[in-house]
Amino acid sequence: MPYLPQIRILVPSAQVSSYTTGVLSLPSAKGVFNDTSNRALFGGGTSSGGFVNVIDYINISSTGNAIDFGDLTVIRDQRNGFSSSTRGIFFGGYNNTNGGLDDENVIDYVTIATAGNAIDFGDMATAQYHTAGLSNETRGVTGGGYRHAIGSTRDEMEYITIATTGNTTSFGTLTAARYGGAGSASSTRGLLNMGASSGGSTQSNIDYITIATTGNATNFGNRTVAGPYHMASSSSTRSLCYGGAPEGGNSNVIDYVTIATTGNATSFGTLTAIRTSGGATASTLRGVVAGGNKSNARTANIEYVTIATLGNGTNFGDLTVARNDDGACSNSHGGL
Repeated sequence: MPYLPQIRILVPSAQVSSYTTGVLSLPSAKGVFNDTSNRALFGGGTSSGGFVNVIDYINISSTGNAIDFGDLTVIRDQRNGFSSSTRGIFFGGYNNTNGGLDDENVIDYVTIATAGNAIDFGDMATAQYHTAGLSNETRGVTGGGYRHAIGSTRDEMEYITIATTGNTTSFGTLTAARYGGAGSASSTRGLLNMGASSGGSTQSNIDYITIATTGNATNFGNRTVAGPYHMASSSSTRSLCYGGAPEGGNSNVIDYVTIATTGNATSFGTLTAIRTSGGATASTLRGVVAGGNKSNARTANIEYVTIATLGNGTNFGDLTVARNDDGACSNSHGGL
């Protein structure tokens, strides 16, 4: 790799009359700044060749194709993710390594600023998939899910302290058992959007919790469409929900709520096409959706919206592998 010089510059201090020296790093050999402050990760899923353990990353504040980050500890599908500003967590899912669909209780973690393979964090109390996840800087919460082994939909929530390693602890219960939901958060409040019940009946309700405490969820309002396999992300003030699978067909709808209040969702815009079962996360400014089933076919496509304004999705780039049911997290989402 060629030597990249550093330029020493004078930077004004608080008093204009005095100066301190600082270092300005030049772009890397690829011509881009090594900015890790708005990094999003997308892990796992199912490609045309089967389940994958691939983790990709992007810089949310730019556009372009994703770059390989590393691998999950287990090849799996239908896992989910949440994160602090330093650690990304992927949890749950299922795999077929034993010839069948095996529920997973595995929790992995990575250091978001540093590419590399995931490390074992601990275990969920219950092996499951199709869960919803959310977090602030300290605590990650997962809610709902499905246990393939016994054909059961769950209403339980579990949590971890992200800075440590270990198994989940009981948090409380949702207002109803559901799978295929999605989560988002501010620094204080978490939202768990609907999914489907054990019988496959679609739900439109949104629950909320106070992340710092434990206890049962409370009804927040309803989304503009009902159904599972949607995606969600948030800034510190606004939570967006994307696409999904309502009864009668898949959706390209984006709607939003203001996290600090309660009430029904309002129309935001539309995705570039109908999309289900992808991964979604955000920075404080942008929401991104990657992978999933787009126009009823597995996709590598990534698109984004500006959270503070209303509007439709815009093309961002592509993942390294076309897949659905990938998990997502970032180090700059609205919960941090």
